[in-house]
Amino acid sequence: MEKNVQVSWRTILRALGPGLIVTAAFVGPGTVTTTSSSGAKYGYVLLWALTFSVFATIVLQEMSARIAIATDKPLAEFIRTSLSKNPTINKIAAILVVLAIGVGNAAFQTGNLTGAAIGLNAILGSSAILWLWVIAIIATVLLWTGSYKLVEKFLTILVVIMGFAFLIDMFAAKPDWGQVAVHLIKPSIPGGALTIVLALIGTTVVPYNLFLHSSSVLEKGWKGWEGIKIMRWDAGIGIFLGGLFSWAILITAAAVLHPQGITIKSAGDMAVQLEPLLGKGAAVFFALGLFAAGMTSAVTAPLAGAYAIQQSLGLPRNMKDKYFRLWLMLIMLSGLGFGTMVFATGRSPIEAIIFAQAVNGVLLPIVAWMLLYAANKREYLGEYTNGLVSNVLGSIAVITATVLGIRLILKALGLM
Repeated sequence: MEKNVQVSWRTILRALGPGLIVTAAFVGPGTVTTTSSSGAKYGYVLLWALTFSVFATIVLQEMSARIAIATDKPLAEFIRTSLSKNPTINKIAAILVVLAIGVGNAAFQTGNLTGAAIGLNAILGSSAILWLWVIAIIATVLLWTGSYKLVEKFLTILVVIMGFAFLIDMFAAKPDWGQVAVHLIKPSIPGGALTIVLALIGTTVVPYNLFLHSSSVLEKGWKGWEGIKIMRWDAGIGIFLGGLFSWAILITAAAVLHPQGITIKSAGDMAVQLEPLLGKGAAVFFALGLFAAGMTSAVTAPLAGAYAIQQSLGLPRNMKDKYFRLWLMLIMLSGLGFGTMVFATGRSPIEAIIFAQAVNGVLLPIVAWMLLYAANKREYLGEYTNGLVSNVLGSIAVITATVLGIRLILKALGLM
């Protein structure tokens, strides 16, 4: 049977890309801040939350990418055309995607650009506002080329740099590996830690990645069961690496800051606090990782937003299309404008990040349920429809996403 088609490791390794783009997107300044503060405050105890979030991300991203390969439609286009037999429901769902992804990604872009600028400023000095503009210009030029292959290569290089920087710091911190091994798989929520547990999951299970991933696999031209096998390996490897980098940040903070009773409020604080404890080199490596995390997310947030909006409106799937570039610029300029205001006034970008999380809280459970429903539509997916295992794993991930979404909404409303 074609379902049992064999794919060589050489083919898999040469095809790697979309999974690494997912990692480039979710390991951003928000992830760096959340994992750093978690390790500093609770030590190794919450490592399991990252383990679960990696599992949930792989499950949901696989479904999204499988729908795209099976139907030749990225997720946003599938929602607009095929989610329901009722066109009105499909239109409402598409409008929701446009509003939530567009507004949410514009808010996230502020945190991405400011995070990358803080990291670069810590390494090279000068002015954070200057680096903010330099980073925005580089990201804009890269996306304006309209070359998916070039974007993929650029992001892959930055993911390697990011991983190298964070892993170097982790080994330099000399953690208690026995405690690491225990807490990677032992669920435990200390008093007052529920909020940060959900935040750790929320920084990894990101709605816009579902739209980005489904578009990326179509850019690669993967088809049939061979394409799905390649996609599954690519997603598993890429997302696991993202989880590994997140684990590394948390472990570093747990090993170095937690014993000293040092807490942090931002990723920039982490770089500052590491220097007297591990030396200048460790601080520079962390700042380099923060720059790479911000830079990759500064590219992927506008890209994901443009893909989702373009497909939801039924416009061409072309990165060089004038409307595609319009969405890119709107998201980029929103982040640049708010980021400039943040640095000019000395304010924290946290307000924009909180707003983005509120939008994420509304969108995440809705998109997750739509995704699970769509993956069971046999009339469109045929033999690629969810099986029992996919539905069980998917339900666990979706229910968790729903709990996370409700919690984020309640927090945004001041009810938690």
